[in-house]
Amino acid sequence: MPEMIFRVQWPDGALSDCYSPSLVVQEHLSVGAAYPVADFARISRTALTIASDRVAARYGFPCSRAARQIADIDARAADFAEDPAALVRVVAFA
Repeated sequence: MPEMIFRVQWPDGALSDCYSPSLVVQEHLSVGAAYPVADFARISRTALTIASDRVAARYGFPCSRAARQIADIDARAADFAEDPAALVRVVAFA
């Protein structure tokens, strides 16, 4: 199953490399696009859950690394919860 990294830039300028066990993220996020933080977290959670479900269908167990990535994104998104105008930009897929 092809893995991918999607690099994002948070509203404070910090870059994060996010892991997905599947290329499905490309169906939900676009390079160069900026998303309100809450939307980015929701979209990422959806895509990573689908990716983890694909791992479970193939190998019989979900992807724990995708679950950790969801938790990491949610924790980082919480840092910007007070600013509804804050945006996360998708920088690259690798």
